Amino acid sequence: MKLHTISINNLKRRKAKMAFLTIGLTVGIATIVTLVTLTSSMSSDIERKMDEFGANILITPQNNGLSMNYGGISLGGVTFDQRDILEVDLAKIRTIANNKNISAVAPKVLGGIQIGGHNVLLVGVNFDNELKIKQWWKIFGEAPTRGNELLLGSDASKVLNVGSGDSVTIKNEVFKVVGVLEQTGSQDDALVFVNLLKAQKILGKEGKITLAEVAALCSGCPIGDMVTQIAEKLPDAKVAAIQQVVEGRLKALDQFKRFSYAMAGVVIFIGSLIVFVTMMGSVNERTTEIGVFRAIGFRKSHIMRIILLEAAMVSLLAGFLGYVVGMGGAKLALPFMAESKNALLIWNSTVAFGSVGLALALGVLASLYPALHASKMDPIESLRAL
Repeated sequence: MKLHTISINNLKRRKAKMAFLTIGLTVGIATIVTLVTLTSSMSSDIERKMDEFGANILITPQNNGLSMNYGGISLGGVTFDQRDILEVDLAKIRTIANNKNISAVAPKVLGGIQIGGHNVLLVGVNFDNELKIKQWWKIFGEAPTRGNELLLGSDASKVLNVGSGDSVTIKNEVFKVVGVLEQTGSQDDALVFVNLLKAQKILGKEGKITLAEVAALCSGCPIGDMVTQIAEKLPDAKVAAIQQVVEGRLKALDQFKRFSYAMAGVVIFIGSLIVFVTMMGSVNERTTEIGVFRAIGFRKSHIMRIILLEAAMVSLLAGFLGYVVGMGGAKLALPFMAESKNALLIWNSTVAFGSVGLALALGVLASLYPALHASKMDPIESLRAL
């Protein structure tokens, strides 16, 4: 009779205990699979959501400033030696080492103008890039596509008393309002947006920009390195990272990962105890059987292989079931835990093979001592129970 046949027959005879062992390992592996899959899926979902947070690198002109105080009273400040950023220089950003992490570069030119007797701030933008960075914008109407079209912030629309479809005059030139922004709660509400080239002409800043926003929002982006690289390419500009929201999200996710790993450790420990206690109990119950095997010539290694084969077969089944159950649990939990309702569940082959491998390693390692104990049984002492 072959050893694996003996192991299979032993499992069949002890269905209740083997079912208990299988369920215990399955629950443990399923818990780990659920936690790991949720962490990966939530990370991916946060990376996608970060694209909606806007830019996280800001480029502004380099300048020297001097604050003025007299008698403890602040008299404001003086800015001197301010350098302009040339629009053509922004192309250098795409040549940095981490250029693949850049999703959009949105240059802007700002200046004060008068419309209908009201002072407003005109902002020239490239609407394709601006809308890519500010995906939270909701426009009543449509985004400008021509040079003589405007997009108004909600507050600017109220102050100027104009809406989508109306016309305004800026420096003797007629512009059509094609869209109005829904309230954003930011400075965008008070701004008037127009095509970048047209704004540069109106403000007399041809070829120059006031600032530029760079979107490189992903959890793996080396923002600090990118800031340094851009600063080297644009020595006349001040480059700063805006990471408060990003860091907050990543910190929360990191805490969840640590919690997942801690829970996985606890589950592995409990699973090991279940396997150890069950296999040890099985060995103690089979004292006579093991004595017979030893009496008819089975070696110690044969006894160990029988016990370990039993544990391996149960563990392989538990690993497979644990992966299936774990993925099902992750699919049910993801909509409640992810940032968006449309978060995608990540099916990772590494997790599949890892869950089966972990179950197998857990079952075999926890069964080593019971198997060793069984192999050392004295056949004479074992046969006395007959």
